[in-house]
Amino acid sequence: MSLPAAFVSVILIWSTTPLAIKWSALGVGFSFAVLARMTIGVLLSAALMAAFRIRFPLHRKALQAYLAGGLSMFAAMALTYWSSQFVSSGTIAVLFGLSPLITSLGAMLWLKEEALTPGKLAGMLLGVLGLVLVFSGGAGIVANSVSGLIALFLAVVAQSLGLVWLKRINDDSPPLATTLGILSVSLPLFLGAWWWLDGDMPQSVSLRAVEATVYLGTFGSVLGFALYYYLIKHIEAGRIALITLITPVAALLLGHALNNEQVLPQVWQGTACILFGLCLHRWGEHWFACLRGR
Repeated sequence: MSLPAAFVSVILIWSTTPLAIKWSALGVGFSFAVLARMTIGVLLSAALMAAFRIRFPLHRKALQAYLAGGLSMFAAMALTYWSSQFVSSGTIAVLFGLSPLITSLGAMLWLKEEALTPGKLAGMLLGVLGLVLVFSGGAGIVANSVSGLIALFLAVVAQSLGLVWLKRINDDSPPLATTLGILSVSLPLFLGAWWWLDGDMPQSVSLRAVEATVYLGTFGSVLGFALYYYLIKHIEAGRIALITLITPVAALLLGHALNNEQVLPQVWQGTACILFGLCLHRWGEHWFACLRGR
């Protein structure tokens, strides 16, 4: 696949994933929906590994990566699916737009990779302001939406710190093998959560829920990760950062158009703060340098 096609594909997948999460849980419950998604992801990843004859490493670093990624994926996805009962798909995408900021903060504290420059600090503060605005705009949508927003923010933190953990482990296994290992670790946890919270197979499943689950299992859990790793290898980080600037707005518009989701003014204002914060975090030092050079 060409780089532009891969770039557009990742934007489309990430923009549609939040809405697909809401649709996949229609009539079946969030715990069964996420379990079905991860099961499809494991089966598809294993099939692709066999088809392309990709090795499945079992050395120490690989096992550590599978464990770290599996635990963070379970926490992030379980909280996201639970919160999807109370918040809109667009809000899910907006809060996950904070991931680069939280990941960067975790890398500074845990990996000592980056210094806290004025641009990064300003970006983080704007991200916090955006988060406050989203919370104030989301509280009046449905009952328990505040609890849903808190759970969703914790999901973003779990995913972001999981990425930092994986970076600390620094395993060099093939991306598809890492994906399969992470999914394989998380799958028993999702099975246990479903058994504890529900344990009953749904009597009937709507066609929309089936289609959304299959979409998430194939595109959201496997293809999206593979293409993202492909982009990381071949283009600079600045261009990849554009993905996180586009997907929240696209997801908000999709949720409003396809799912009749209400988007309050505070949510748009919070989204703008988060996106501008991401810009400052990524390019702020360059902008400040240009201003000083004038």
